[in-house]
Amino acid sequence: MLFVSDSAKNKIIELVQNEADPSATFVRVTVSGGGCSGLSYKMDFDTQLKPDDQEFEDKGIKLVTDLKSFLYIANTTLDFSDGLNGKGFHFVNPNASRTCSCGESFAV
Repeated sequence: MLFVSDSAKNKIIELVQNEADPSATFVRVTVSGGGCSGLSYKMDFDTQLKPDDQEFEDKGIKLVTDLKSFLYIANTTLDFSDGLNGKGFHFVNPNASRTCSCGESFAV
């Protein structure tokens, strides 16, 4: 399962209404090699499902990830912060053994 915090839900709704492609139907989350800790998160709006996609819905927000990425982010929560210590989306990943200081990459 993937989860969405209330603040991330509100920001996603705002982005879809104001900026995203109006045909976007879900948020795609992927993991790729890279970053200072070894693995990096990527998040986009998407409309096309792929054969190995895993689909989840939390708080009315549909999240999709490929099977390989899901192995690294199972039970992760997508969060959003607009405070002084950093603004933007970040992931609260219980599988990560370490993260970099910028929060953009992790290791398992």
